[in-house]
Amino acid sequence: MGKRNNSQRKENVESPRKEISENEACNMTEKEFRVMVMEFIHRMDEKINNLCKNQEEMKSDIATIKNTMESFNSRLQEAEDRISELEDQVQKQAQAEQQLEKKIKKQEESLRELRDNMKRKTFGYINLTIGMLSKDDNISKFCNSNFCVSLVRSQEDIYSHLTSVIQNTDILDNAIVQKLIYYASKDMRDNNVPREIRMLAGEVLVSLAAHDFNSVMYEIQSNFRILELPNEFVVLALAELATSYASQSIPFMMMTLLTMQTMLRLAEEESMKGAFCTALEKFSKAIYKYVNHWRDFPYPRLDANRLSDKIFMLFRFIMEKWAPMTSPMQTLSIVKAHGPSVSLLLHREDLCEYALGQVPWLLNQYSDKDIDFHVTQSLKQILTAAALYEVALPKDLKRSIFVNLLHQVCRVPEPPEKENEMEASSCFLILEPNLRGQITSIERTVKVVMGDLSIKVRNSTLLLIQSMCEKSYIEAQEGWPLIDYVFSQFVTCNRNLEKPAKPNSHEDEAGEKSVRATSLEVLKRLDPLVIGMPQVLWPRILTFVIPAEYTGTLDCLFNIIRSLIMAEERKKKNASESTALVISTGVVKLPSPQQLLARLLVISMLASLGKLSGVGAIGLLKLMPEIIHPKLVNLWKARLPELLQPLEGKNASIALWEAMLLQLLKESLWEISDIAWTIQLSRDFNQQMGSYSNTSIEKKFLWKALGTTLASCQDTNFVSSQIKEFLTAPNQLGDQRQGITSILGYCAENHLDIVLKVLKTFQDREKRFMNRCKGLFCGKKSLSKTDVMVVYGAVALHAPKGQLLTRLDQDIVSQVLFLYGQCCQVLGMSVMNKDMDLQMSFTRSITEIGIAVQDAEVQGFKFSYKELLLGYMLDFIRDEPLDSLATPVRWKALIAIRYLSKLKPQLSLNDNLNILEENIRRLLPLPPLESLRNEGETDKDKEHISFLYERSMDALGKLLRTMMWDNVRAEDCQEMFNLLRMWLVSQKEWERERAFQITAKVLTNDVEAPENFKISSLLGLLAPHSCDTLPSIRQAAASSTIALFCIQGAHLEVERLQGLQESLQSDDVQVQLKISSKIAKVVSKFIPSGEILTFLEETLDGLESLSAPCSTACGLWMVATLKEQGAALEDQLLEILGIIYYHMPLLRQKEDSFQFILEAISQIAGFHTEAVVANLLQKPLPFDRDTKTLWKALAEHPASSSKLLRALTVKLDSGLEDDLAGMDAISVACAIQEVVSVGTPVTSLYPQLFTLLLKLVSCTLGQKMPTSPMSSHRRRVMQQGERQQVADPCRLSTTTLKCVQVQAMREGLAKESDEGDNLWTLLHGPSTHHLGVCALARSMAVWHQGVTVDIMEQLLPSLTSSSENYRITGTAFFSEARPAALTAGMRGPCGQPPRTEEGGEGQNKKAYYCLPDSGIKLMKEPILWRHWNLRDVLILMDQSAWDSNATLRQMAIRGLGNTAAGAPQKVRKHKQLMLESVIRGLYHLARTEVVCESLKALRKILELLTDRDVSFYFKEIVLQTRTFFEDAKKNQEILWILHTHSFTFFNSNWEMIRSTAIKLTDAIVLNLTNQYVELLDKEQLITRLQALRQDPCISVQRAAEATLQTLLRRCKEMNILP
Repeated sequence: MGKRNNSQRKENVESPRKEISENEACNMTEKEFRVMVMEFIHRMDEKINNLCKNQEEMKSDIATIKNTMESFNSRLQEAEDRISELEDQVQKQAQAEQQLEKKIKKQEESLRELRDNMKRKTFGYINLTIGMLSKDDNISKFCNSNFCVSLVRSQEDIYSHLTSVIQNTDILDNAIVQKLIYYASKDMRDNNVPREIRMLAGEVLVSLAAHDFNSVMYEIQSNFRILELPNEFVVLALAELATSYASQSIPFMMMTLLTMQTMLRLAEEESMKGAFCTALEKFSKAIYKYVNHWRDFPYPRLDANRLSDKIFMLFRFIMEKWAPMTSPMQTLSIVKAHGPSVSLLLHREDLCEYALGQVPWLLNQYSDKDIDFHVTQSLKQILTAAALYEVALPKDLKRSIFVNLLHQVCRVPEPPEKENEMEASSCFLILEPNLRGQITSIERTVKVVMGDLSIKVRNSTLLLIQSMCEKSYIEAQEGWPLIDYVFSQFVTCNRNLEKPAKPNSHEDEAGEKSVRATSLEVLKRLDPLVIGMPQVLWPRILTFVIPAEYTGTLDCLFNIIRSLIMAEERKKKNASESTALVISTGVVKLPSPQQLLARLLVISMLASLGKLSGVGAIGLLKLMPEIIHPKLVNLWKARLPELLQPLEGKNASIALWEAMLLQLLKESLWEISDIAWTIQLSRDFNQQMGSYSNTSIEKKFLWKALGTTLASCQDTNFVSSQIKEFLTAPNQLGDQRQGITSILGYCAENHLDIVLKVLKTFQDREKRFMNRCKGLFCGKKSLSKTDVMVVYGAVALHAPKGQLLTRLDQDIVSQVLFLYGQCCQVLGMSVMNKDMDLQMSFTRSITEIGIAVQDAEVQGFKFSYKELLLGYMLDFIRDEPLDSLATPVRWKALIAIRYLSKLKPQLSLNDNLNILEENIRRLLPLPPLESLRNEGETDKDKEHISFLYERSMDALGKLLRTMMWDNVRAEDCQEMFNLLRMWLVSQKEWERERAFQITAKVLTNDVEAPENFKISSLLGLLAPHSCDTLPSIRQAAASSTIALFCIQGAHLEVERLQGLQESLQSDDVQVQLKISSKIAKVVSKFIPSGEILTFLEETLDGLESLSAPCSTACGLWMVATLKEQGAALEDQLLEILGIIYYHMPLLRQKEDSFQFILEAISQIAGFHTEAVVANLLQKPLPFDRDTKTLWKALAEHPASSSKLLRALTVKLDSGLEDDLAGMDAISVACAIQEVVSVGTPVTSLYPQLFTLLLKLVSCTLGQKMPTSPMSSHRRRVMQQGERQQVADPCRLSTTTLKCVQVQAMREGLAKESDEGDNLWTLLHGPSTHHLGVCALARSMAVWHQGVTVDIMEQLLPSLTSSSENYRITGTAFFSEARPAALTAGMRGPCGQPPRTEEGGEGQNKKAYYCLPDSGIKLMKEPILWRHWNLRDVLILMDQSAWDSNATLRQMAIRGLGNTAAGAPQKVRKHKQLMLESVIRGLYHLARTEVVCESLKALRKILELLTDRDVSFYFKEIVLQTRTFFEDAKKNQEILWILHTHSFTFFNSNWEMIRSTAIKLTDAIVLNLTNQYVELLDKEQLITRLQALRQDPCISVQRAAEATLQTLLRRCKEMNILP
């Protein structure tokens, strides 16, 4: 039996019209049978239409695999050739490769990182899955039915995803694998789990074998035991393991088969039997693979016979026991297992007969369409094995097989299934390998039907040709017409679809399309390297390259030609082997090399669009330089690899690709240097003009290639004649303007003189009326003046730079202007011609002339027509309407202006500004884009308007960019930017959007700005719009902001900033503000310090005028900048503050903006506290609302609060150095009030602050507000109902002190005064000031002894101050002291009766009388005196007691008296000084308050002295007292004080003192009013007097008796009991 022949796959397709029974076929003789086969072959055309749906390449076809491998090898060889070519360019690409290596390393690191992340995520997912499986396992024991449904769905999802994860993961942790094996195996074997989940669990288990095969196999084998019926899914899992892991399963196969053999008898259920059949199928295939490829397995060869023995036993049992009586489903399982099992048994001679004996059973299963395919598939496996092992099939069996296969192919009632028919066809080829002898007859048969126009016949014929090509049934002599037929069918279909002879019906159209698709499919699958095919195709296949009708087949055609040429190259390398590309017989007109070059070059342009035909064309050029011209071999070998580089990885730019192809053409023609060859190439280019549409990219390239070819031609006569021909008959070029422009433009590169001369001649000729008439009468459409105008522009653009300028003015520009002028003349008069085509042509010509002059780069050349042409362009723009955008004139004119502006002579700044302003005014005010689009009637019109809009804006941006950065003066650039200012802050969104887009174009993309270019003004203008309403504006503003710093050369974190910029797409305003603030923090440190002032001024303007979000962004940018650069602003501080103050009145109306003003000043103060304080103190008094707000803001801001109060304290101290208060000191006090009023802590500065403010109050007593030089210029707006305040310095100072004292009380440094709010009234009154100071002193918190000591230390100089008021203040403060004994006493208001307190043991009742200055006093705390020299204080008090100022004397005497309470132990030591000073006060009879204060002091002092201490002074005291006695009547208080003092001396040891005290009491009782008499403790007084009547001294007795009588008399007068 011969091996399977690949050539017979399609031979036995036809069948008789009627069915042939098996008995009839068996009764035929051999000759009849062969006749029947031949008839079947000749009637193939009748059945071929049934094959059009069923032809697919057989994967198991060995010959096809071989051919495919050869094709693959050819491609591999091509790749190797490509690699060798690229290796030649290694040196040139060294730098690029280094960069590539870095990128690759970075990508590898990223990939590694990604892989690690994916691995972590995978392990995390798997661990989570295991947890879920475990959880499901526990829950399933207690779940109800509804919960079970959701649990099943959950498990299905788990196992579905888990399979995918396991299969796509390289490495899994062993512990994870073991857990997964456990859970998957458990669920797979659990009968309570739904079948779907058990199936999925089995799939997971099989997938895990890739990670740990032995564990999986062990798990399955442990549940696959002898004489025990296993779980159905265990058997299926074993079968899948054998299929997926055949190499690893074979060692376990013997054990598995033995075990399975003991189980078959136990199987009763159909599902279990089906599982065993499936296992037998899989096991047989695995063993079959091992038998035929055992060398590929990694272990010693096993005994295959033992394995096949077990398969034989299993198969025999199934065929004997199960096959006779089975259900359809079980039959299908047996059929599937039948083929692999029998195929395996055929390799054993002893089992071969049995195996073939089972084939009839298989053939008998042909009954159901659902099973037929599997029967045929199993039959094919058997036939393939028989061919492989050379097993001869019995004649009867072979005939039976053939008849059954024929029946499958040729069913009449029901057409066969596609797959089944393909399998049957393959079986035919295996059965009859000798059918190749009928090839010639088949070819002739096909040729007979090729003339049939039926759609079915054409489709069938094409499919038959495809099959014949695949099976090498094409002969060199007869095969070419078949290939030609395929191409002709493609052309016919296109012709019938595009230009049908009669209208096509829907069915006809669909049929033609199907034939066209079939022809392309045939060409696509055509393998040109199968046996005999190269001789058929080469070189006649080249004839299809040139004709335009075959363009649609070029993809396939180029692949065929490429494969043939590469095969030829490989054959040439082996001299012993004959070439495959021999010239076949037959007359075929092959294309010339010039035709091939012209066609391939034009088609190569399609590569820039990513089309395969373009890539194939350039690939063919690379392979066939020898065919084109031998001289091109070396050139193209070097140049084509470079040409292919732009195509690697992505599509090349069309312009770049076109330029590269034209350069290749130019170099190739230079290398050939053959005039005749070049002339022929130009003619071939010209002949192909009709092959492409005028708008196609191929046609445009074709014009340029023709022009390039003419430029390379050395025959000037030919060139001149060709140009004349094109000018006189341009219609042959298609689009005459585009064609003639491209051809003459490129031709002018080497023949400028010829082109200009011919153009001039043509113009002169066209001037003649008769010549124009001839053209019209002949029907020839000649070139118009507009066309010639465009030609001149193209000629200038491509002209050699060295020749252009000498001929520019006279031969080109003047001609263009002349032609334009003629077009604008009507009846000899010049008028404005608004013809759009004329304007566009003129603009295009001027633009190209401008580009050409600019590219010439000749020093000193001045374009004389510059201003004239600019005027024309501006006129065009002015004439365009402001409410529509329907023409491209505005766009093209902007481009022309841009190129003209670069030419010399340079225009003045005003001219440039006028040009830009005119263009901006004619474009930015256009209506919104949507409104413009609505003017279009169709969608195409709307798209065209959008296109014009985008291009016009782009052109304006480029114009502004060009004119701006070409200037060398930074000031000029600023002026040009100012033209956009009003549009950048426009109230219309669309105008702002356009302005910002233009600004972004101007600033971005590596701008080189002039030296000293300032960015601050632009930055302040642009940056806040990063929070504008439109995303496009925000993006443009951010990119412009970043670009400004790049212009300055700042090293920004570009990637981070770009990421922030992208975040501005968000519509959330808070997000926008946050992003803008982040950008500000990043870039603000790069703002030049010298430009901060301008930047702040711009942002302040924005705070006033911009919308709320943008205004907030202004504030954020301003604060961020001050925070970053505030320390460096010392030199500009006054200017900055002045600008801020200027904007404050207006910004106060915008609360949010005003807060940023306060924040800005606070930031500045944080760096320059003293300077800000000094500046604010210059504000006129009283402070206005804004100034007060600023002080409070500074106090509340963390950056400045800590320094502010201290700075003000220092200022106040310096302002009061001479004990005089000026305007500065008062301003400081007012500032302190505002600062402290917001709760600024005063603890650390309280002593100094208290002392200074008290001093200021003292120094301003009775003063008027000093005049300020600024006050006369002050502008103040009065609120409605507000009165003009008259500033009182002392009141202002007192208010500040009150504010400080209130804050001190909050901080526990002072207490509430006993005077309450009356304290401050007393304090600022000149006549009551000393009383207020005393009350203030009493409010000192003595528990803060350190604070009080500091205050007293700082107030000490006040006692010797040159200012009388300040001396009074200091003396009054120090005077507040009371005896310690009174601290526990009873206190009440003046004029109220005294309160009594029981004394200690042995003491009598004492009366303590309330004095007006009661309370805890400073001077009475002994601890305060530990830090002081009491003598110095007493001396100063003594000096003050002699002062001419009565108030000062009073306070000094009070202080001496209160000192007794502060230092009682020191009184005796300093008694002389104290008593003398106090007694002196008794002599001031004219000042009652002084005498009273002296008496109060005497009381305090005398309490601490003995009789001996007082005896020397007592007479003087009594004398002065009695002298004052009459005056004392006027003041009952003084009498009461005298009574108190005299009452204490009744017990003196001195007779004179006792007697004097009694007499004094007598006088007091006599002069007291009735009210005070009633208050006397008469019982105690009488008791004392009666006791003194018994005194040893006669004078004391008499005085006591007299006083007693006086008291009794007064009581009698008042009718009260004594």
